[in-house]
Order: sequence, then structure tokens, then C-alpha cells
Amino acid sequence: MKKVILKIDGMTCSACSSGLEKYLNKQSGIKANVNLVLSQALIEYEDNISIQDINKYIKDAGFESLGVYNPNEKRQKNRKISFSLFSILAFIILYISMAPMLGFPSIPFLNINKFPERYAVTLLLLTLPFFFFGKDIFISGARNLIHKTPNMDTLVSIGVIASFLYSLFGTIMIFYHHTHYVHHLYFESAAIVIYFIKLGRFIDKKSKEKTGSAIKELVQITPTKALLKIENDEKEVSIDEVKVNDILIAKPGMKIAVDGIIISGITHVEEAFITGESTPVKKQENDKVVAGSINLDGYILYKALKIGKQSTISEIVKLVVEATNTKAPIAHLADKVSLYFVPSIVAISLLTFFLSLLLKLSFSDSLTSFVNVLVVACPCALGLATPLAMVISVGMCAKQGILIKQSKTLEQAHKINTIVFDKTGTLTYGNMKIEKILLFDKYSEIEVLKYAASLENHSSHPISKAFIEEAQFKKILLQNVTNFKSLPGIGLSGIINGKNIFVGNYKLFSNLNIKNIYEKEEQEFRSTGSSIVYVVINQNIVALIGINDIVRKSSKNTISKLKQLGKEVIMLTGDNHDTANKIGNKIGIPNIIANVMPAEKVSTIKNLMKSGKKVMMIGDGINDAPSLASADIGVSVSNGTDIAANSSDVILMNDNLEKIISLLIISNKTIKIIKQNLFWAFFYNVCMIPIAAGVLVPFGIHMNPMIAGFAMMISSFTVILNSLRLKNISLI
Repeated sequence: MKKVILKIDGMTCSACSSGLEKYLNKQSGIKANVNLVLSQALIEYEDNISIQDINKYIKDAGFESLGVYNPNEKRQKNRKISFSLFSILAFIILYISMAPMLGFPSIPFLNINKFPERYAVTLLLLTLPFFFFGKDIFISGARNLIHKTPNMDTLVSIGVIASFLYSLFGTIMIFYHHTHYVHHLYFESAAIVIYFIKLGRFIDKKSKEKTGSAIKELVQITPTKALLKIENDEKEVSIDEVKVNDILIAKPGMKIAVDGIIISGITHVEEAFITGESTPVKKQENDKVVAGSINLDGYILYKALKIGKQSTISEIVKLVVEATNTKAPIAHLADKVSLYFVPSIVAISLLTFFLSLLLKLSFSDSLTSFVNVLVVACPCALGLATPLAMVISVGMCAKQGILIKQSKTLEQAHKINTIVFDKTGTLTYGNMKIEKILLFDKYSEIEVLKYAASLENHSSHPISKAFIEEAQFKKILLQNVTNFKSLPGIGLSGIINGKNIFVGNYKLFSNLNIKNIYEKEEQEFRSTGSSIVYVVINQNIVALIGINDIVRKSSKNTISKLKQLGKEVIMLTGDNHDTANKIGNKIGIPNIIANVMPAEKVSTIKNLMKSGKKVMMIGDGINDAPSLASADIGVSVSNGTDIAANSSDVILMNDNLEKIISLLIISNKTIKIIKQNLFWAFFYNVCMIPIAAGVLVPFGIHMNPMIAGFAMMISSFTVILNSLRLKNISLI
């Protein structure tokens, strides 16, 4: 299925987003997640469906598609002047209508008792501009009612229009000398409710934009210009002019323009925007560089490899945006409530109106209660409760170098109680070095390395790098390999110069049906913590090679902190028991499962989960793909350039394992904030709707539509401000 993110116009509350989502998911071949906070829809669709078809479905549902989301798109300027003018107008209306009640001097020629006609007409004329100001509310309300997806705009529209029409009727009656109607005019309520709704959305939009700050910062990282090398000269070009394989120049202080590989020079670069780590990284010939990183101190030439949408930054932005447009399971509670919320509020408001009349309240008071219930009810707070917190948290994770593919992962993380680590390339750097070579046959060390490195050159395992680097150091020419095979959990095989070559661990022998006569030597290598590699040529064991790795600096501290958080920590490795135990003792992991094949890793993870444990598996992303996919959450330690190929749920963009602690902290805080948001959203409606209906009138507690509109606005702000607290949590 194809995937697209569309900008959506016309969504104002959770009833809108859940209604649109429900409508789109009813269409054959479409799967949609609608995000109220970002006004976006993440849509997966089959090949026989076009973007135009999807746009039509969105329009049919009562909304408008603004096209494919573009992170580089400039935001529209806000309408501060418009709000300033209507703020002044709102103050004038409030002063005219409420000054006498508050003890302020009334305007003489608009005195309510002396000039009731003039007073009524003035308020009518001052209210009319607010209907133009809030026309989007009325259009949205009507459109959604027609499409059977009533939303908050529908509630407000019914309430405001009812108040206005009754006031218009009162004005007409005043001109027929029924002057007592002058005390039952609600023009100011209609105007101020619209004003508060618009003001709330204005502030709400500003607040929501802050939640996407991480995405904006990522988009702005890459430079707009590049320095192109042309023979013995250089030329500044726009980033759009750069082509793959172009040779570019980066001088000290410049940003790397595109993803590439250094062909000349040595420097240090800062990649904090990708890795979350500010420590400069040394780069030299054949090292990869990423667009947007800062060249600190060297002069380098680099070849362009990935440009535009293929760049690492584009991949990161894509992942972050897609993650914020997915839904966590906890969000479905608010969605379900929202589907029934608006119809229920309309029913409650009508019931309130008729009960008030039955209790012999005046028509005016009954209408006021009717409008109050419609205006005070707030599906917005419910709709914002989950996605707002998720958008902020996913953005925070991205700034920390933690890429989350789906927001449900962030929810699941707080439930994790068992952390399983791969060893090589995860707890260790995977920067392995050949420690010692024992020869058992006529072949020289150079010949053994030539055959072994030629095979290993076809593998992505961290051990392979040790052979390649050793071969390069000794200037050994690699040979052509035919019939290459990867033997999962065992090693590699192939034919070189007519010889059958096998490279791998002790499990080779049962596979080849030959006896290992070098177990004593192997044990000596293991006692030093070395990983063991045998080289077999034509069924003869020709060499035993010991390879050592370096433990990551962050491993021990990470394990210690995970234990403090009450997490069970397990090392799961295909390496031998002696080496694994040596590493485990060094970093504080007593629970070690060694000598496991890739399939056995998967079954181990599944068995842990069957026993009721919530498992997070942390590995190197490619070699551990099956076990990462099997765990509740799979976390890969990435080199920062292979994001698109990564199949895990979470990608750590640096080698600092302590970011796992940051992920758990963010998850815990996010879930707490969401639960608080949902509580306050439900609590607000449970408390305010009865008050609006007039339940507390016998106790002297009254509400009018203006106060109802203000209270509704405050409820959304409470959720927004509570969610923004996530930005202040302390992380590792």
C-alpha cells in the first residue's frame, strides 16, 4: 500500500478528527489515522486509489484537503490586526450591555431604560460583524451536521444562532412597545461566545505550533547552498543543483550540504541534531557525513551520495511526522467518547430546555440554559488530551536522537519490565580487532587472512569489519568469491580459487561432520574473553582466530540505572559462554543466554513474553532484525545513515545506551500527562454541564453563555499547558 500525509482544513475538535477518520476507514482500500493537533491525516491506500479520490472522500466528509504535507512550507502569518480590532469591538459590546450592572456609567444616548430601541439596534449592529468573524464556525458546524458528523462548531452554531434569533425577536417586540424585552437580549452573549471561540483557537494554534518545533528545527538544519568543486576551482550552488556523485567542499565552520562520503581530508563534525550528542566526531577518508552536520576544524572533499528525499534528515522528518500521525491505544478512548459526545450534548441541551419550561421557568431563562449547555461542553479538551502529549514527546525523543516509528511504542514503553541486550555491536562497540591467529596447516597467516577476509567482505556482521580492516592494514588483495552462503548462527561459506572455504564458530564442525581437535586452544582464547573464529579449507582446520571487542562506555551505567528502575536485564548473544560471561561480569549483567542461533533468539524472546513479561530487545538493527521484530518493542543502535532500511520500532541514532533510560522516562511522563489530561477533560464536562443546565440555580449559582464560552476555552488551555510541561522534564 502507498502512504501519504495530507493537511486537513476544517477540523476543530475531536469529533471532527474521529468523524473524518471513521468516514475514511469505511472506504474500501483506505486506512487512515487523523491527527487533530497537527491537522493532518496519515493515509495508507491501495494502488487503484488516487490522491484525487482521497481528497474527494475528505470533502464528502465535510472537510477540505490542503494537499500533501510539506515540512518546508512556510506557515501563514497570524491575523493579529483582526484580533485586535475584534477585541476592541468585544470590549465595546460588553461595556454597553453590562456597564449599568457593574456600576459603571452608561453611555447617555444608549441608556437601556430611556432609549431601548436605540440600545437594542446598536447591539444588533455591533454583533453582526462577529458572524462574519466566525463564519468558519458556522460553515463547519452546518457542513458537519449535513454529513452526520456534528462537532463542537455544530454545538456553538446552534447555541449562538438560537441566542441571536431570540434577541432579534426581542428587538422587534421592543419596537412594538414591549420594552421589557430589552432585559432579555443576548446579542452580547452571541458576539462574545464567537470571540472566545476564535480567541481560543488563535492561542490554541500558537500552542500547537510549539509542539511541532522539533520537526521545524530538523527541516531548517540543512543548508540551502553547497560548495561545488569544479576541477581546480569551486562554485557556490543551490542545494537543488547538487547531483549524486558531485564532489563538494566543506571548509571549517560550514555545514555539510548533503549526505556523502569523505574522499579527502580529516576533520571533526558535530552531529547533535541527529544523535542527540554534542561531542564532536572525528571523520576521515571513507567515513560518511550527514547533511546539516557542522564541519568544525578541517578542510574536506566529499562525494554526494543521498540528496533531497533520500537524505538522512528527510528520513528522520518523515519518521517523526508519521509517528505523530499514528495513534496510541490510549487515544481510542477519547475517540469513542467523541463519536457520541456531540449528539449526547444536543440531547442534554434539548432536555434541559423542555424541563426548564415544564418547571415554569421563563422562555428566556430556559433558552439561556439551552445555549449554556451547548457552549460549555468541550470535546476539544478530550480530543487534545492524547495527541498533543504524543506530538510533544515524539519531538522530544527526536531531539534526543531517539526515533520512534509509531506513537503506540511510546505508550508501550512504560510497561516494559524486561530489557534484553544483544552483545556484539550493542553492549560492545562492534569495533572488533583480531587479537591472535593460530595456524594449524601449511597456509601462511597472509593466505588465511586473504581467504577469510574475502568471505567476510560479503557479510554485515561486526566481526567482518575486523577481517576487512586487518586485510587493508596488511594490504592483502581480496579474492573473488563464488557460491557464497551465510550460515545463520554459524558463519560463512564460499568457493575461492576452487577451494571450499568455511569461516565461523565451533558449530561448523557438526555442520561439516569433522572433529574439533583444538578445543584446548579454543578454551585458552575464551579465557581471555575473545570471540572464536575457525577457518576451514577443504574440510581441514587451518586456523583459529581470536577476536576481541571493546565494551561501550555507556553500557555499565545503563545497566545499573535499569536495575535501579526495577527492570530485569538479560544478555542474549550468539557468542560463547566464556566471552559473554566475561563481558557480563564487567558491566553487571548476571543473566546471560549465550551460544544461541538467530532462530533461538526469537524463541527466547517469545518465551519471555509468554511468561507474562513485557520485553524490549536492543540490537544492531539488521543482524538482530527477527528478534527485534518479535519483542514488544525492538530498539536498534544505528549508525545514523541506514534509517530507511531499519525494521525496529525505535532507532537510537547514537551509541549512548543511556538514551534507553531517556526513552523510558519520556514514556512514563507522557502516560502520566495523558491520564491527567483525560481526567481533567472528563472532570470539566462532568462538572460544567450540570451547572450550565441550571442544576445549581436554587443555590444562587448562575451561568450565562459568555461565561460558558470562556470556561470552554479555559478547559482546552488546561490540557495544552499540562501537555507543554513535558518539555521541562529532565533527561539523561
